[in-house]
Amino acid sequence: MSNDMETRYLERLNRYVTAMRNEKPDCIPIRPFAAEFVATHTGTTCQAVTQDFNKAFEATCTTAADYDWDATVGNMVYVWTGLTQALGLRYYGSPGMEISQDTAFQYIEPPADEAYMREDEYDALIDDPTAFLYNTWLPRVSKEIQAPGEPVTYRHNLALVRGGMAMLNYFFGFPGQGARLRAESGTVSAIAGIFKAPFDIIADKLRGYEGLSMDMLTQPDKVLAACEALMPHLYNMALSGADPDGYVPIGFWMHRGCVPFISPEQYDSHYWPTLKPIIEALWERGHQTLFYAEGNWDHHLASFRELPDRSIVFHLDRSDIELTHKTLGDKFCISGGIPNAILSYGTPDEVRAACKRVIDIAAGDGGYIMDASAILQNDAKPENVRAMTEFTREYGQYGGSPKAELPPPIFEGDPVTDPLPDFAKNAHPGACTPWPERKQQLPPITGDESLVQRVWGEVDGLSNMFIWHCLLSF
Repeated sequence: MSNDMETRYLERLNRYVTAMRNEKPDCIPIRPFAAEFVATHTGTTCQAVTQDFNKAFEATCTTAADYDWDATVGNMVYVWTGLTQALGLRYYGSPGMEISQDTAFQYIEPPADEAYMREDEYDALIDDPTAFLYNTWLPRVSKEIQAPGEPVTYRHNLALVRGGMAMLNYFFGFPGQGARLRAESGTVSAIAGIFKAPFDIIADKLRGYEGLSMDMLTQPDKVLAACEALMPHLYNMALSGADPDGYVPIGFWMHRGCVPFISPEQYDSHYWPTLKPIIEALWERGHQTLFYAEGNWDHHLASFRELPDRSIVFHLDRSDIELTHKTLGDKFCISGGIPNAILSYGTPDEVRAACKRVIDIAAGDGGYIMDASAILQNDAKPENVRAMTEFTREYGQYGGSPKAELPPPIFEGDPVTDPLPDFAKNAHPGACTPWPERKQQLPPITGDESLVQRVWGEVDGLSNMFIWHCLLSF
């Protein structure tokens, strides 16, 4: 890496982190979450960047360099269909297979009566979420994997091996991709780690939206208990992938927890009480969370003010920019707000006008990051994305000088070192078979038990990571 490129990287990291801490950098950082847009820019297909993650990596590096962005995601076409096909997952339409090669991958929600978790299975989920995912959920979402008691086939065994090996192969590619972005264009990797709210997980991947809506009427106590049972595991997944230096935030994808998907009363009784403690626990351990608030969250902005200052970055999709800035701008950084419809169907002049409006409202005192309202897909026009980038570079200057240095720690004191908050103490997050149980299965240990325990924890943790990433990421 050249000294000039490393200097550029440090300037951008400092700029990005300063804005996320709701302070004023030298200029507004630009951080598009570019998914299938990288295929459009590089002249390839949605199928290519979805089916071959190395092509997605390559296209992302080219796009980040060509537009000179401060930060982006190493691969925002995150669902790699090589892995979903290895596992035989039922709920994806893959470009070039079930759908056109020029269409972004699609999530296919099953009919309510074929939901991957039945209405009478809450107790099993609550009792042991990880076991439920392996024993019940995975065989239902896979065309290849058999449920316990069913004949184990060659295809069954191959699907598990292929899926596990494919996941490791894919995830092992991201550190190199981050290093490549840094070396080739001085671009910062925008997020680290993944998180979803317990309520959203039930709506997205278990009961489905329709099933959960009915459950909130017929058995709301079971739903709440299930959300509470999921909390330790979702927290653990967020923490396990977080930036160890605490510079970039954990990505939190927000789906069905807002009005009108649920009522304000349901938000207050189920969604927020099982989300807020996780965000607070992550912050206490030195990690911001990026609230990627898809849809309109105007009804809930006041509740976000309950979180500690700077603990989140609020990404604005369809929420009102003026209300959002008025409600949250003194506490948290805001990002986004440039309508995807304008980037796809508008003109460069309309894009520049939209950028000016958002900057004038939300960016005057810093604490703002330029981005589209939602993920950039293949319908965004390159000339409009260029206009968003260039206008922000020109209009978004604060007058200071860039700083080619690492940002200071986000905490003035020391963050909490205990990895487990109170809500996770007795749940064994990160384990499928906890050590006390595993020890009973082994012959007597005559040597160093701590060594056996540590290695078992590492290996068992990989099996835990596999099933929870299947649920969260794929």
